[in-house]
Amino acid sequence: MAGELGAETARRILSAAVIKMARATAAEMATEAPGGTPSLDHFRALQAHWTAEDALRTEVIRSTEHEFHFNVVRCRYAEMYRAMGLAELGAILSCNRDGAFSEGYDPHLRLNRTQTLMQGATHCDFRYRMTPEGGEPA
Repeated sequence: MAGELGAETARRILSAAVIKMARATAAEMATEAPGGTPSLDHFRALQAHWTAEDALRTEVIRSTEHEFHFNVVRCRYAEMYRAMGLAELGAILSCNRDGAFSEGYDPHLRLNRTQTLMQGATHCDFRYRMTPEGGEPA
């Protein structure tokens, strides 16, 4: 795709497709929440999908009614992409999904992440917060 369209256009198209898929997957998973109502508790439980088979190692920093903060201290996805020399592609295919997933799961769920292992940081800092209907932090 990059050869045909140029690297920047290929990244933009791939990124848009990944974001669209992440939102759709998250919306579908949200319907599986008890009572069909997304919640932070159900969202926390979904983490098992990504940590299975030691794909991610996490350390929970804070887990309350409105917040779920954790660090990813090992990411086998990042290791795989870096080993192939494709960290930029890994960021588009994997890291790029996270914010879109939270938006698709519940429009009141916000993710703040300032760094990733894929970018070379010591850990990924996931900070989720469920906001009330008005959008202000709970």
